Amino acid sequence: MKNQLVANILYQIADLLDLKGEIFFKTRAYRMAAQSIEVLEEDIEDLVKKDRLQEIPGVGEGLAKKIKELVETGKLNYFEHLKKEIPEGLIKLLNIPGLGPKKVAAIYKNLKITTLKELQHAAQEGKLRHLDGFGEITEQNIIRGIQLLEKTSGRALLNVAYSDGFNYLKYLEKCKDIEKVDIAGSLRRMKETIGDVDILASSNNPDNVMDCFVTFSEVQQILSKGPTKSSVLLKDNIQVDLRVVEPKSYGAALQYFTGSKEHNVTLRGYAIKKGYKLNEYGLFDKNTEKFIAGKTEEEIYRKIGFTYIEPELRENRGEFYAAKNKNLPKLVSYNEVIGDFHVHSIWSDGNDSIEELANYAKKIGYSFIGITDHSQSLKIANGLSEDRVDKKIQEIVKLNKKFSDFKIFCGTECDIKTDGTLDYNDKILKKFDFVYIGIHSGFKMDKNKMTDRIIKGMDNENVNFLAHPTGRLIGKRDPYEVDIEKIIDAAKETDTLIEINAFPDRLDLDDYHAKLAKEKKIKFVLGTDSHNLNHLLFMKFGIAIARRGWLEKKDVLNTYKLKEIEKML
Repeated sequence: MKNQLVANILYQIADLLDLKGEIFFKTRAYRMAAQSIEVLEEDIEDLVKKDRLQEIPGVGEGLAKKIKELVETGKLNYFEHLKKEIPEGLIKLLNIPGLGPKKVAAIYKNLKITTLKELQHAAQEGKLRHLDGFGEITEQNIIRGIQLLEKTSGRALLNVAYSDGFNYLKYLEKCKDIEKVDIAGSLRRMKETIGDVDILASSNNPDNVMDCFVTFSEVQQILSKGPTKSSVLLKDNIQVDLRVVEPKSYGAALQYFTGSKEHNVTLRGYAIKKGYKLNEYGLFDKNTEKFIAGKTEEEIYRKIGFTYIEPELRENRGEFYAAKNKNLPKLVSYNEVIGDFHVHSIWSDGNDSIEELANYAKKIGYSFIGITDHSQSLKIANGLSEDRVDKKIQEIVKLNKKFSDFKIFCGTECDIKTDGTLDYNDKILKKFDFVYIGIHSGFKMDKNKMTDRIIKGMDNENVNFLAHPTGRLIGKRDPYEVDIEKIIDAAKETDTLIEINAFPDRLDLDDYHAKLAKEKKIKFVLGTDSHNLNHLLFMKFGIAIARRGWLEKKDVLNTYKLKEIEKML
């Protein structure tokens, strides 16, 4: 599938247009189309062949022609011409959190800087602060942004790695010499970012399996090829490693290569205390080297004295104590969510109508959808004025009459102003089925002020949910300074549910703080923050974070029966 490849080029075109100073709506069109394409369940090559590109949200006639050219020829003349107009290194500078196209253009124009190292050196020497629109604070933010970029360099967002990994898995499942095959590593544990994709297979004919592995159509380069391990680089520059083991060792190998390192070290320690030796080949008697177990993970854990530990919990954060005492949580499953609370429509900055979103949500098996367009002060997102709120409510009332077994909730994502007051007055807030509140501006406040700001917003009796509580964008923006433990305590006091935002570059609240909040008996809500139909499929990544945070069905409002949800709201 070339979906991610096409999406990446559309993202790059948007970046280049930004650097040229093109209008926001033109660059946004490319980004929205890219977002739609990277979550497509269908192969974009098939859509080209069937002339169905304009069915993709955000793809009009002009973009469809460009995508067709790219898919059929492997290149796009428009993109090639754009690249010649902009120095190559400037694109990489756009990846620095907080450094937008206007500032990158100013840095290039005044200092002729085109590389990350040149920029870092100039910032450290204080050469940026004298440029128009910069200053010392901006300079320090750029230094921090470069450090953040270096910290996340070489890692892919979960959704990208997930798509690559499971597409590869589907391909390998057709190989007749493979008995079993699974995703392993950090992708199996569903971490928020992934380095390399690890795949494990069992076979008695490993040479044939390796031949099959390296001939996958998305392989760009074969990095190594051996009898038990091979590595390739995909066309989107993600590395995939395959290991092949004997069937009798498959469970031991799957446990070992799933990790985490900290979990495995602890488990091996427990094995030694029991008189065993554990490695990727199996569980052995420490003294006689006799093979004890290895075919399944379950028998490995059982022999060492634990109930089975789900992959998402394997981070050495209390899972062994719980497993030994048969007290592990029954994690919320990927098929228990019956709806999405956080979805944007064309009423604000979404791509699709409420009816289109509702029909798609019903198609994927949901019982409800929550439409949460932005509030009035967020002009860049076409936030709703008070008059438009009433018109939107009227539309939803009419649409709900069309459905007998599906519910459209009219919500809002209401901005928390810098003084902690909300963007709508109480009279307007009472009109919504539920109210999300969130931070969308003033990210640089100090920790105490930001914490007080959010808590003041949560104190409003009309508020139900707190959206993306730390405001982070993975690899792009650090969380704002906030005392998240105080926020969790305030959520309990105000009966506010905390969101786990499932959009892949947010995944906010993270798993560590989700576990902390669960221990304080906080309830959660899941939302994809969708801006087009296909974003609804991001829900699985929010569920993954919930599972990594030890959450059960009872902890997540999205899993309750529709009548229970209506009653609670």
